Amino acid sequence: MITKNQVKYIQSLGQKKSRDADNVFIAEGPKLVKELIDAENCRVTQLYALKEWIDNAGTGVEMIEVSVDELQKISQLTTPNQVLAVAEKIKWENEPVVKGNVSLALDTIQDPGNMGTIIRLADWFGIKNIFCSADSADVYNPKVVQASMGSITRVRVEHLDLLPFLKANNDIRIYATVLNGRDITKMEKINEGIIVIGNESKGVSDEILDLSNVQITIPKKGKAESLNAAVATGIILSHLV
Repeated sequence: MITKNQVKYIQSLGQKKSRDADNVFIAEGPKLVKELIDAENCRVTQLYALKEWIDNAGTGVEMIEVSVDELQKISQLTTPNQVLAVAEKIKWENEPVVKGNVSLALDTIQDPGNMGTIIRLADWFGIKNIFCSADSADVYNPKVVQASMGSITRVRVEHLDLLPFLKANNDIRIYATVLNGRDITKMEKINEGIIVIGNESKGVSDEILDLSNVQITIPKKGKAESLNAAVATGIILSHLV
């Protein structure tokens, strides 16, 4: 049984202000929740789940049984999926290492679905660090968490002032994505660099373009004006990493 106060509290975690205040976030669905429970850098503090999930769970985390209607009230999903977890924000032990690695930089990626998918893509291609402009989507937005499918526990995502960060790392080659740049299909794979993915509608800002060493593009054969940011990221990583 879940109380009204618990319902209000979990609903409030859909807002960044509430997540930041308690340093927690929510995640839903058996697969994603299991990823968080198994992760060494994430602590799940509460589980709200249907009886069928609890009966097969076998976890030491505090579990509160809820009905389908109660799960619907606290869920951020259109169709709730058996279990909702409240977890502490992920803790990273060491500082991110940029030198000798390929990293992503996201310049005002605002769609949570894109952000989560990019995190998942980074995990697939072995990218350990993503550096986001402060106005990019929050990594702990429920939609980002869901789209990442657990990859947020393996890919470090930092929100920061992107311009000073890139200036401070000017000894590392910066690759900026544009519509008319160097053809990535004709480039050799890279072992070090920062690949900048631009805003969904405006692309990479002029200030960051000025800092870039190489401007890159995915060659176009059809008539579409642009590519989805997450799709473009996947194509770029498949060619360069």
